[in-house]
Amino acid sequence: MSNLQSAARDHLWMHFTRLGAYEKADVPIIVKGEGPYVFDSNGKRYLDGLAGLFVVQVGHGRTELAEAAAKQAAELAFFPIWSYAHPRAIELAERIANYAPGDLNRVFFTASGSEAVESAWKLAKQFFKLTGKPDKHKVISRQVAYHGTTHGALSITGIPGLKEPYEPLVPSTVHVANTNFYRAPEHGDDLEAFGRWSADQIDIAIQAEGPDTVCAVFLEPVQNAGGCFPPPPGYFARVREICDKHDVLLVSDEVICAFGRLGEMFGASRYNYQPDIITCAKGLTSGYSPMGAMIASERLVQPFLTGNTTYAHGYTFGGHPVSAAVALANLDIFEREGLNEHVRKNEGAFRETLEKLLDLDIVGDVRGDGYFYGIELVKDKATKETFDEDESELLLRGFLSKALYQAGLYCRADDRGDPVIQLSPPLTCGQEHFDEMEHILRDVLSRAQELL
Repeated sequence: MSNLQSAARDHLWMHFTRLGAYEKADVPIIVKGEGPYVFDSNGKRYLDGLAGLFVVQVGHGRTELAEAAAKQAAELAFFPIWSYAHPRAIELAERIANYAPGDLNRVFFTASGSEAVESAWKLAKQFFKLTGKPDKHKVISRQVAYHGTTHGALSITGIPGLKEPYEPLVPSTVHVANTNFYRAPEHGDDLEAFGRWSADQIDIAIQAEGPDTVCAVFLEPVQNAGGCFPPPPGYFARVREICDKHDVLLVSDEVICAFGRLGEMFGASRYNYQPDIITCAKGLTSGYSPMGAMIASERLVQPFLTGNTTYAHGYTFGGHPVSAAVALANLDIFEREGLNEHVRKNEGAFRETLEKLLDLDIVGDVRGDGYFYGIELVKDKATKETFDEDESELLLRGFLSKALYQAGLYCRADDRGDPVIQLSPPLTCGQEHFDEMEHILRDVLSRAQELL
């Protein structure tokens, strides 16, 4: 294993990682997964409280998914869907369309969530060019929202620190208030009024930019970055109304929220709104093979169905036969084991277990829905004072990330926005796993309080 450590330091460029942190320290090497747990190269077990990266919905070690991949690879390992088709891509497109709300019937496959977001923006721009509104090209999204790493998706992202190293980015993106009710004291306890205000910021931004220049609004059902902001009551109904008024497309970015994370196949179904496009990835295959998709409404595909018009866009690995076969097998597990129903049945218990942590001085808020929660950490609970940059560095990277991992819990300690711990376990988890998470978090956060 020492050879692996050396090779990791010398050759592996880990993503979103301070490589300097491993100049003298060992790189954690995960070698096995089983159910909701993963094991490192030393044999130590960790509860996977983040489902890898909001991905492994059905849990680790599902041999039927590996078998589906092997069977498909032996039959047809690869063929592009550039003017051709293969059975698994056709079958999966039909299945996804049947799950999707309303008339979202056309499925464009990608290999990742960022690619799905890129695809949605490009489609929106081309659609309006084809329908006589060529100036509609701008995008509205929310502050602190994360939509991907490619240049277009990063431009839509609302996290300045992630964008600065790569600027100038794609122009024409505008960011409005998110739905962080914990940080909205001017609205008191009126969550519905806050939702109306938050949605109206989109209307104000569209009118300020000029409705004839805005093509789309990109929103996650539950915003990830910043720590799991659910939509207030009436929020998405008002956003849909605003988009219809200005002929702007509503893109539901469900790279995290789709496929059971919120107890439905799609977050739009959870909150009862109708998007024009859904972007998704991650849970589609439970991570057993890379795959993403953009799902578009009948209205958006119409200009492409006749004549010589082409959506001149695609990816080599979009609709990959092996990934499509894995996705179909993954969705079979969803239906056979009733995973959406399991999440809906147990989400209340998950929330209640995490809310026990509110008795700690360092825990300011617990928020989220389904199996997707953020725990916001505060310096002063009464005033909601947050940590400054140095304190956040000490708390999150200096202590919490390492301490949680050492205690046997893999999760995310994040400060894109205010400091939070995020939890997004496999959808197969139950009360015993919720209790394990709470026990570890209580111990580590109690020690963090003493440290600060």
